[in-house]
Amino acid sequence: MYRLDQNETPLFDALMEYVNRGTIPFHVPGHKKGIGIDEEYKSFIGDNPFKIDVTVFKLVDSLHHPTGPIKKAQELAADAYGSDASFFSIHGTSGAIQAMILSVVGDGEKIIIPRNVHKSVTSGIILSGASPVFMNPEFDKRVGIAHGVTPETVEETLRLNPDARAVLIINPTYYGVSTDVKRIADIVHSYNIPLIMDEAHGPHLTFNDKLPVSGMSVGADICAQSTHKIIGALTQCSLLHVRADRVDVRRVQQVLNLLQTTSPSYILMASLDCARRQIAMKGKELLEGAIELANYARSEINNIPGLYCFGEEILGSPGVFALDPTKITVTCRDLGLTGYELDMLLSNKYHIQVEMSDLYNVLAVGSFGDTSENIDKLINALKEISADYTGKTETKPDFLDIPSIPKAVINPRQAFNSKKTSIALKDSIGKISGEFLMAYPPGIPLLCPGEIITEEIIGYVQRLKDVGLYVQGTEDPTIENIKVVI
Repeated sequence: MYRLDQNETPLFDALMEYVNRGTIPFHVPGHKKGIGIDEEYKSFIGDNPFKIDVTVFKLVDSLHHPTGPIKKAQELAADAYGSDASFFSIHGTSGAIQAMILSVVGDGEKIIIPRNVHKSVTSGIILSGASPVFMNPEFDKRVGIAHGVTPETVEETLRLNPDARAVLIINPTYYGVSTDVKRIADIVHSYNIPLIMDEAHGPHLTFNDKLPVSGMSVGADICAQSTHKIIGALTQCSLLHVRADRVDVRRVQQVLNLLQTTSPSYILMASLDCARRQIAMKGKELLEGAIELANYARSEINNIPGLYCFGEEILGSPGVFALDPTKITVTCRDLGLTGYELDMLLSNKYHIQVEMSDLYNVLAVGSFGDTSENIDKLINALKEISADYTGKTETKPDFLDIPSIPKAVINPRQAFNSKKTSIALKDSIGKISGEFLMAYPPGIPLLCPGEIITEEIIGYVQRLKDVGLYVQGTEDPTIENIKVVI
């Protein structure tokens, strides 16, 4: 199956050699193997992490110019995931996505993207100077979330924009929904341009056939994954996978060198090295257990009055080609609760913290770190909440129609860097936005820099704020004002 010995952990082994030598540190960081660390912090963390918190030198290699154990660790990652090259990202998938965009498009060039992209995509577009062409994802009004874009949408957008230099697709969405990425890859490649993927929520897809297919397996050209989200790496650890046919691997390295710190955390990189070993050698078995527990939770939740947890019954709906069962989306609209209210009940009363909430849902992320005991605690908490609220409040109506994508009149980077003034949101209709405006649900940007602010958007934002949902993006944290281009 693999060309290389996936039991190896070359970077972690090099760090262990450094520790076992009893090396005397006259290098940064200044805590010198933890001797200089605050005692209360160290008593909680323990001694060992500080022993491998080192800087760049020959034994442990350099992330910016890898020739030793980091190089070999990245080659093992490429072998495990089926790419031509893989790169460690220790500034999260946000940084990996920015690098991915900067590697394939430049100033003024078109990139086709779904409207429900993560803000790291739009920030990557600002950094690159590219011009986004947005595609509308499919929207599920019952649960109030966006799914994927269809192959037909991609094909039509490319037909209208044959000069586009790249297409970006999300695989899967935050809620675990995948579109038909194989068909989309074929369509994009028929234009001889790269398909790039935000696969932040898909670092596990390669390793169990009960999951949606991975980007690399269908021929995606570059793919960013959050190794910390579902599998066993530390927060901030991500991988960037590349196929060399349409993407210059050396340029990807140079772009990463522009974006990443010259003092990367070896604790994080060792975590990536070991997480790759774990998923490559034991992933199928570990994920089997995670899928079984998540499906058990889904079945139990669907027997609780007032709650709904979507599953295979939505397959075949527009934008829904495959599902990641480890994502557990609990819809509570029939209880008369918002997702935010359910989130707070679970957190404050039961000390259960879900991943996120939106107007009608909470999202619980399953993984092979779950236990049957903890899954049952979630189910029992939801049963109690259902008993408390069933029949006492009205069912929430269908989700509001999201506003139309506004007209873009200037490039996002130009708008972001332009002279701006802050005015009241209610007075901004017809002005050119100099900022982002984003809302949950359903995670679709309402405004990007360079777009015309509409009355429809202002009204929508106010309705979201009225029900206590989180609106973000402007410098003003209250979202009462927005900066517009002068």
